Amino acid sequence: MIMKIGVSPSPPPPPPAPKSQSYPLLPSSSPSTLCRPLHPPIMSWRILGMLHMLHEFFLCFVAESFGQNYPEEADGTLDCISMALTCTFNRWGTLLAVGCNDGRIVIWDFLTRGIAKIISAHIHPVCSLCWSRDGHKLVSASTDNIVSQWDVLSGDCDQRFRFPSPILKVQYHPRDQNKVLVCPMKSAPVMLTLSDSKHVVLPVDDDSDLNVVASFDRRGEYIYTGNAKGKILVLKTDSQDLVASFRVTTGTSNTTAIKSIEFARKGSCFLINTADRIIRVYDGREILTCGRDGEPEPMQKLQDLVNRTPWKKCCFSGDGEYIVAGSARQHALYIWEKSIGNLVKILHGTRGELLLDVAWHPVRPIIASISSGVVSIWAQNQVENWSAFAPDFKELDENVEYEERESEFDIEDEDKSEPEQTGADAAEDEEVDVTSVDPIAAFCSSDEELEDSKALLYLPIAPEVEDPEENPYGPPPDAVQTSLMDEGASSEKKRQSSADGSQPPKKKPKTTNIELQGVPNDEVHPLLGVKGDGKSKKKQAGRPKGSKGKEKDSPFKPKLYKGDRGLPLEGSAKGKVQAELSQPLAAGGAISELL
Repeated sequence: MIMKIGVSPSPPPPPPAPKSQSYPLLPSSSPSTLCRPLHPPIMSWRILGMLHMLHEFFLCFVAESFGQNYPEEADGTLDCISMALTCTFNRWGTLLAVGCNDGRIVIWDFLTRGIAKIISAHIHPVCSLCWSRDGHKLVSASTDNIVSQWDVLSGDCDQRFRFPSPILKVQYHPRDQNKVLVCPMKSAPVMLTLSDSKHVVLPVDDDSDLNVVASFDRRGEYIYTGNAKGKILVLKTDSQDLVASFRVTTGTSNTTAIKSIEFARKGSCFLINTADRIIRVYDGREILTCGRDGEPEPMQKLQDLVNRTPWKKCCFSGDGEYIVAGSARQHALYIWEKSIGNLVKILHGTRGELLLDVAWHPVRPIIASISSGVVSIWAQNQVENWSAFAPDFKELDENVEYEERESEFDIEDEDKSEPEQTGADAAEDEEVDVTSVDPIAAFCSSDEELEDSKALLYLPIAPEVEDPEENPYGPPPDAVQTSLMDEGASSEKKRQSSADGSQPPKKKPKTTNIELQGVPNDEVHPLLGVKGDGKSKKKQAGRPKGSKGKEKDSPFKPKLYKGDRGLPLEGSAKGKVQAELSQPLAAGGAISELL
């Protein structure tokens, strides 16, 4: 070892005094962690910067890719002229059917938010509606115990079924529109076969308890029934054999009544609304696996722990990821996320109104609710942006430091071989198919690849013109005389044909009486109030028998014509009107009431 003589080794320099620095705080759920700074030896600045960048990227990614898929605010109302009681969307959400207090069924075009058709369906209030799978048929139930099937395009009634007790719910088979499930009051559920007008009474757990609700599953393979003792039965649709069963309990041995059963449009989940004010979400596959007298555990239990709100109507969102429940005390909608079970939104309507029905749009984050006879629409807040940018541009809310890509300014090698065409260059050489129509994934089920070609998405509407003026200056005199002669001859022929009875009458729908054993005939529908002896002073709901659905509250004034517009009424009706007009007017009378 060689050492220098006379030179002593210098000691290492002392470490510099630590400067007062402020270290950033990492987000945490614990308040103590938020108040404790990170020590530099444990967490270096580079790792802190990387975590910060990852956190910002995650927030931006979530905000852009996973937007909120539930409504947030009111988006207007739909006024059906009459008081609305129930509503339902068709399978694609293009049409909304609303059942009214005077027996009308108002079909709204949900794209234009206008009335597409009005069907004078019943004399008494409409209490339940359901669309067929292809959208061409509509089944309705009224408080006078009648179930009817309607042709949506023509507005004609195909057939009727008269039950001995009020109807609480009607539902088409999800895949077979020849079958309809009916839930009468104080009776076991009934499955109707429309082709031969036959019916099958579904088996129940206890004959003494007939407060039973029922529903098809998503594909219609099984029927789920629930009674007032909390017993759920799963029946095979074709054979009505018992496949599985379980009992809904309140945590102890006590049971609770089943109020409704609703299935999601996607997936195998379904919910049960019970009298203990708890919404239980189950998986249908687990129910079938447990078999008879099983003990499945619910996926989620949803409730209002603060106000203990009872629920009037519950349903799933179109994608099955959210659940909405309408309060039975006020016009308020509670929205939960199904996977987590947390409450994400509460939509408040007009204070003091009671909720009657709730329906979620099958495809879009839109909810329709009914209160005080008006349909309210709830949707997301749409922010319009009319800025014109190139498709590959990204709009920034604030200044962002530009990060250069690694290959942005690289000089390309001109001597290298030409690469194969990929991406947009290869797409230019492909032939574009402009004839075939690709199916919309949102309109197809999980087991379908093509859309229904016979589906009724929209209703055709032709404008009605009272006095068309094709030639504003008027036709020549010869043409006027010829047209008058032709109109007179045609009206005379129509008058003779109607008098002879040669004109085919309108087809009268077939009415089938459904006989149920042990069902009381004096039951009153819940929409009409409590059961009584008929001496109540409350005005009877609905319109008087024989009315065609045109009352004073309707903007459509009835005309004294039948058939064509140029043919006046004949016979007793015409004589009655003339007799009324010839008499002196009474106090407060008016000729306009007769016209």
